[in-house]
Amino acid sequence: MTTSSPAAAPPHHEREVLGWDQFGAASRELATDVLASGFVPEVVVAIARGGLLLAGSIAYALGVKNCGALNVEFYTGVGTRLPEPIMRPPLLDEAALDGKRVLLVDDVSDSGRTLAMVDELLLASGAEVRTVVLYTKPGTLHEPHYTWRRTSRWIDFPWSVLPPVEAPAAEGADAGSSGAGAGE
Repeated sequence: MTTSSPAAAPPHHEREVLGWDQFGAASRELATDVLASGFVPEVVVAIARGGLLLAGSIAYALGVKNCGALNVEFYTGVGTRLPEPIMRPPLLDEAALDGKRVLLVDDVSDSGRTLAMVDELLLASGAEVRTVVLYTKPGTLHEPHYTWRRTSRWIDFPWSVLPPVEAPAAEGADAGSSGAGAGE
C-alpha cells in the first residue's frame, strides 16, 4: 500500500525506497524480534494486500504454516481513502482463531486505523494478538508491537511501485497465439 498524505507522490529524493533484498532482510529481522520478545505465533494473518508478502515471508522465517488473510480496503488511490476501513470478502474464519496466538501483519501503520480495526476484531474472536509492520508513521493511532523502521516519508514498496500490468491489445485474429498449435 502506498501512503496517504500528499495528493500526488513526492519527488524520489523525498521517499523511503524499499528494495527486494532489503525486504528479505527486514522480514527476517522482524521474525527474530517476534521470537526474542517471547511471542511464538500459531497463526500469521495478513492484512491484504499490503501485508500479504510480508506475512508470507515472516511465516516462513518463523516456521509457521497456518496463515490467513483479511481483505481490508481503506486507501483507494494516491492521497485518497474511504471515511473508514471496510472488510471485503472473502472473510477470515475468526472462530478458528479463538485461543490462538496470532501475528497480525501489514506493510505500514500510517493512520493506524486499519491495523486497529483488525486487531480489535481478532481480539474479540478470542485470539492473543501481536501486530507487526515494516514501517510506522508518526501520529499512527495504533502502535504496532514490532516495527522495522519509522518514517514520515512516502514509501515505495517493491511490489506496488509499478502500475498494474495490462493485457496487450489484440492485433488481429491470431492475438494471444504463441505460434505453436496444439497438434504441432
